[in-house]
Amino acid sequence: MDYRTISDGIAADIAAGRLAPGTRLPPQRQFAYERGIAVSTASRVYAELTRRGLVTGEVGRGTFIRAPVAAEDTALAETETGLINLEHVFSILPQQAADLSASLSAMLEPAALRAAFPPVRAGATARARTTASGFFTRGGWSADPETVLFTGAGRQGIAAAMAALAQPGERIGVEALTYPIVKGMAARIGITLVPLALDADGVHPDAIAQAHRDAPLRGLYLQSVLQSPLGRTMSAERRRAIARLLAAHDLVCIEDAVYGFLCDEEPLAALAPDRVILVDSLSKRVAPGLSLGFVASPPALVERLTRTIRNGAWTAGGLPLAIALHVIADGLAGRIGREKRADAAARHALAREMLAGLDIQGDPRAYHLWLTLPEAWNAERYAAAAARNGVAVSPASAFAIGPAAPPNGVRLALGSPPLARLGTGLQILRSLALNGDEAHVE
Repeated sequence: MDYRTISDGIAADIAAGRLAPGTRLPPQRQFAYERGIAVSTASRVYAELTRRGLVTGEVGRGTFIRAPVAAEDTALAETETGLINLEHVFSILPQQAADLSASLSAMLEPAALRAAFPPVRAGATARARTTASGFFTRGGWSADPETVLFTGAGRQGIAAAMAALAQPGERIGVEALTYPIVKGMAARIGITLVPLALDADGVHPDAIAQAHRDAPLRGLYLQSVLQSPLGRTMSAERRRAIARLLAAHDLVCIEDAVYGFLCDEEPLAALAPDRVILVDSLSKRVAPGLSLGFVASPPALVERLTRTIRNGAWTAGGLPLAIALHVIADGLAGRIGREKRADAAARHALAREMLAGLDIQGDPRAYHLWLTLPEAWNAERYAAAAARNGVAVSPASAFAIGPAAPPNGVRLALGSPPLARLGTGLQILRSLALNGDEAHVE
């Protein structure tokens, strides 16, 4: 029997729930014997299931059915099934709706609406670029307004930057655990993502240099602060080392700065303005429904990025852009961002208190942290058990790039549930980690 036919059958069993997340598949030799096929065919079946993202292999543990990966830009406070949502790194403060309602009342005037109706170019207007460049400043850095472009959302800015740097079949280096949406973007564009090893300071410069020697990279995609999923922030020395490497190897880096509003670190763009495309957004610092992508380009790449944004249909809409610029100009967006700093720190502190004794890591300013699981667990089985007990978490495989087995851990996003629900969810996760698969907290 053809390996694709067998793979399709297993995929159907997974989709129908006959093979549940966390289920361990038999070793390949046993699978081959049970199916009456060659071991080489069994190996191709497992490789195909891995390629489709349906299973994950862990050295010394086996091959497991993966938990379904939720998109980062969907449900906010709770999942449709009523689970306590610790998957999505979004936060909505209780007073935001009232504050936005008061701020946006002026936008309902006919003159303001008429001004927002015409189509928008990637560079919008000089006033828009100046307003945005002043707002998205960090650590003493701010973009030259002449290099500022807009997209409908931050992820569209990332997609445009990737498409501008690499042609189909070319390579872009990324952290070995990274933003899941980037994997889908690269697949649609036809770009190969190259996993780069991480240490406590973030991506290691030697890993970048080695990957570039193996076959030329067309660029990098990195999160320099509050990296998701691990929550690590590059040291100043690490950022300087990467800036030097970009110049030495003639590389351009896409710097994802969407979590930068939670800290004051200088971005890579400040150290290598001619070699960094910085992408920021309002989705995390205000709300996903009030999204605007901000792209600060090296001067030499402005025209290329402008064409890519236009050709990819990634340009910001007139009304969303006008609303975003309004809440920036009247100070509300900045105030919400400052309040979220305090909220993130409080939630992170609560998580560390409730998970004390477990192996957790992450910058205490972040809305997420990383939980390395006890030896008795694997990440897929733990995520499935957490879901059965009412909590949605993201296993390492959701973020992993390349064929290597991901670390045995899960990311916990802390921003979405009300604090009481967050505390309940953390209590359930602690009990599961310490007491096993059948643990349940009332």
